Amino acid sequence: MKVDLKVNGRAVSADVPPHTLLVQLLREHLHLTGTHVGCDTAQCGACTVIVDGRSIKACNTLAAQVQGAEVTTIEGLAAADGTLHPVQAAFKECHGLQCGFCTPGMVMSTVDLLKYHPGATEAEIRELLEGNLCRCTGYQNIVKAVQAAQQAMAA
Repeated sequence: MKVDLKVNGRAVSADVPPHTLLVQLLREHLHLTGTHVGCDTAQCGACTVIVDGRSIKACNTLAAQVQGAEVTTIEGLAAADGTLHPVQAAFKECHGLQCGFCTPGMVMSTVDLLKYHPGATEAEIRELLEGNLCRCTGYQNIVKAVQAAQQAMAA
């Protein structure tokens, strides 16, 4: 089947089998490997991307379900000149990563979190990120990064 969508601001079209997952379309067909596959069961959040302004887990979304949608991956967050998105910059500054495997999903979830909950408290940030797992237990620095991004985006 043919799937047409916009990925990171660019119109794309792909012929894929009907059972193709969005994460497979991104990684295998479009070669956007920043979206990670962690658990294949939508439990870890490593595959989180933004679809039409909301974060979703790409490992349990069929490519056909995003027909005509606008998808943003971790590769699409930075400005064209390489300037990091405030969330990316905060994760870098606050060392909100360890091995980095969960980082793309955490960053994408944080973008969504701060869009819809710009004044979130620390407790709310922790609750809103529950769908993303960090196997290195780097949560404290991740929360600090979210708070730093929150301040930077409010300024």
